[in-house]
Amino acid sequence: MSEALLTAGGGGAPAGPAPGARTFWRRLRPRRSALLAAGVVLLLVLVAVLAPLLTALEGQDPTTYHPSLVDSATGGVPIGSFGGVSGGHWLGVEPQTGRDLFARLVYGARVSLGIAFFATTLQVILGVVLGLAAALGNKLVDQLISRVTDITVALPMNILALALLAVAPDFLPRAVLLALIMGLIGWTGTSRIVRAQAKSLAALDHVAAARLSGWSTWRIARRELLPSLAAPVIGYTVLLFPGNIITEAGLSFLGVGIIPPTPSWGQMITDANTWYQAAPTYLLLPAGLLFLTVLSLTVFGEGVRTALDPRAESRLATGTRKLRGRLRGERAKSAAQARTGAGSPAGPGTGAGSAAPTGAGSPAEPRSGAQAPVPAPRDDEGDVR
Repeated sequence: MSEALLTAGGGGAPAGPAPGARTFWRRLRPRRSALLAAGVVLLLVLVAVLAPLLTALEGQDPTTYHPSLVDSATGGVPIGSFGGVSGGHWLGVEPQTGRDLFARLVYGARVSLGIAFFATTLQVILGVVLGLAAALGNKLVDQLISRVTDITVALPMNILALALLAVAPDFLPRAVLLALIMGLIGWTGTSRIVRAQAKSLAALDHVAAARLSGWSTWRIARRELLPSLAAPVIGYTVLLFPGNIITEAGLSFLGVGIIPPTPSWGQMITDANTWYQAAPTYLLLPAGLLFLTVLSLTVFGEGVRTALDPRAESRLATGTRKLRGRLRGERAKSAAQARTGAGSPAGPGTGAGSAAPTGAGSPAEPRSGAQAPVPAPRDDEGDVR
């Protein structure tokens, strides 16, 4: 669905060049929800970057066990209310281990957001390069890349990632391995968008003039195509990011993602499955942060996509004007029907203060279009001649 939204609308017309910073801000500023989502995303990124400083302020780290803070008689439930919240442990501690929950959450944000960032970067680079190669290459190159894209799309990412991570040696950094697998599998959407847009742009006059001037294929792609491809690629990139966060969390939830003791939101949700009744904050905090992150990135991505599309405002304004005109016409028609219905039973002029209706002993009004009868001539005495 994201590809359909970002592929050029209006009969396959190519997207225009990306707007400047001022135009982009002018279009994005009225969208308060997108700005609020951007603020939330920025705050989460700052928390992830400043995780060592935040945990140092708290005086804790994500790996140290605190067995004295859990009740061994109840199986390791944290001692105290709200999962053991205290001045030394701002969000409480983990069940069984007693590790600080705040420290694991902020370090988990660093892991989850970092993996999603590098996976998204790799997906975009591969997608843009292969999409441009398919659009500007000869027929054989186009068919080869298109068939590889179709095969990769048909592969289930989660199952393939499960298989690759299960046989991967333990000495490889698991975060790097996750980012590589997600990037090498998830580039197909970007490639399809770039190929479709580049083929439409390649048929325009200024691209044909550049080709006739002797420009190389790389120069044509860099000078003539990439500026116009910036809007759909950036919009789709922002929508890819939350999907990669969910993929990493799902793989960690299944036990093939991040290996303990390295914290990850998906891994924390997995460990909290058996503690959601005894220590609900252990499950609600990582799940809530994951939901907030994905929601904010999705809302912000939709706002960025709309602001980068140079035809979004005109389409919206045109649709709004048409809708308002249709609503005004329907209201006027309803009002006219109401007035006609109110006056039709008695006809005009039959209300209070009007002339008396035609009845016995009163001359009938002539019908419209009929000639009135001529009275017979009378003499001076009034007798009929």
